Amino acid sequence: MTRDTDSQREDETAKEPLPDGGTAAEEGGDDVALDPWGSATVSDYRKLFEEFGIEEFDEVLPEVPDPHYLMRRGVIFGHRDYRRVADAMRDDEPFAALSGFMPTGDPHIGHKLVFDEIIWHQQQGGDAYALIADLEAHSARGMTWAEIDQHARDYLLSLLALGFDPEEGTLYRQSGDRDVQDLAFELGSEANFSELENIYGFSGETSVSHMQSVVTQMADILYPQLDEPKPTVIPVGPDQDPHVRLARDLAARMGYFGVTKAYASFEADAEERELLAAAYAALSEEAEGSGDGPVRCEDAADWITDEMAPDDARESATKKLREAGKEPLRPRVRFLDRNATDEAFEALIDAVEGEKRVFDEHVDSFDLSREEAEELAREVELDHGGYGFVAPSSIYHRFMTGLTGGKMSSSVPASHISLLDDPEDGYDKVKAATTGGRETAEKQRELGGKADECPVYELYAYLLAGDDDEFAKEVYDECVGGERLCGDCKEQAAQLMREFLEDHQEKREEVQDLLEQADIQLDSDRKRD
Repeated sequence: MTRDTDSQREDETAKEPLPDGGTAAEEGGDDVALDPWGSATVSDYRKLFEEFGIEEFDEVLPEVPDPHYLMRRGVIFGHRDYRRVADAMRDDEPFAALSGFMPTGDPHIGHKLVFDEIIWHQQQGGDAYALIADLEAHSARGMTWAEIDQHARDYLLSLLALGFDPEEGTLYRQSGDRDVQDLAFELGSEANFSELENIYGFSGETSVSHMQSVVTQMADILYPQLDEPKPTVIPVGPDQDPHVRLARDLAARMGYFGVTKAYASFEADAEERELLAAAYAALSEEAEGSGDGPVRCEDAADWITDEMAPDDARESATKKLREAGKEPLRPRVRFLDRNATDEAFEALIDAVEGEKRVFDEHVDSFDLSREEAEELAREVELDHGGYGFVAPSSIYHRFMTGLTGGKMSSSVPASHISLLDDPEDGYDKVKAATTGGRETAEKQRELGGKADECPVYELYAYLLAGDDDEFAKEVYDECVGGERLCGDCKEQAAQLMREFLEDHQEKREEVQDLLEQADIQLDSDRKRD
């Protein structure tokens, strides 16, 4: 969530064109490794759907009111649970957006993607949070507090210049917010070293401060819900997904109650529940037609044995069903007692109306929907002093390709354009950029350019075309159709980049006073290094 991400380009061998300027690699590419502090590339975004459960954004796009151009063009390609944010946006209900920035260098055009996503959600009515991850920068990157102060100021000025409203939103530094640090302490009680080792590859050489910074980031992600639980989206690059997954897990572990679907009195995991659901659907349909009585667990065990291929889930599910014998198999919603006080558990029992069964550590309701049960559990938790966190959502944008090809790196000035670059330097960098053009103008006219492999086209799609989809499409179509040659295309992009930097830097000057008046500590009072 808070790494100073060095944007990456996709694999040179990628073949499938994408109109956003990205590419999708062929099958058989390298395994994907998501490292929040590393520089691993993502050569095949489809693997993120398969290996990590990230969902395709196209599936939720029709439900987003007035989507941002990064969404429309597929630059934002994936999400976790964003539908609840889209629903809140559409229904004019509370929601929030938060992302953070680790101040290890100048803000550049890759960071602008996240700035824009936070600002857009604020403009759609969300509570917007932008944080400076100074504890992470100090512990994970060894930045001095003086360096952090300077870079933090630059990030915040660009954020305000691009349209963030500090009066309506929240700006803070990790080191300066006691509520975040207190929440991090509480979340830390639900995490352990083995888990961080597994997720992040931490070892005996990892500093305690670095591990502490991870728990602080979990607190950052859940911070917008301290006063009121609400859907919250974290816009990030895919390398930050490990943080999102851990935060979702910790949000659930902090809850008083877990809510799941169930079919019998025994506990079942997700794979087993799928088998129980299939058995119930098939057998209840048969029972309806024949006039037989309720579906029994032992009958479901026979059905699963006959209909499903053998595997561990089938074996464990049938064993549990046979032990349950003639117990009816019935769909229900289960409230699991995770961290509830005795008073909260008793209050939940009283609050569940309709048919229910009460056990020592869970309550089954036969009349509530899953959504109704989750809301009821949250209400009881809040009434009895709990947090009631809603699992945070996330959206993921594609990495930008470096102007020189390969990755966009803060350590390679020619590969990226800083938002602080002199406009003429920005012009020159674009003019010198690698393109997806053919070897000669003749071949370009004959075969068309390779816009999907072109860093310059990405500049149009991600930044220079702004909200004008027709302009972005025109550039793409003219390129792949052979009408647009690289020299003219780069000249146009270079001029637009110069104009953007001039305008942005003028606005940075205009918001200087706004930053000074904002409720954020700009200079750390921590010991100088």
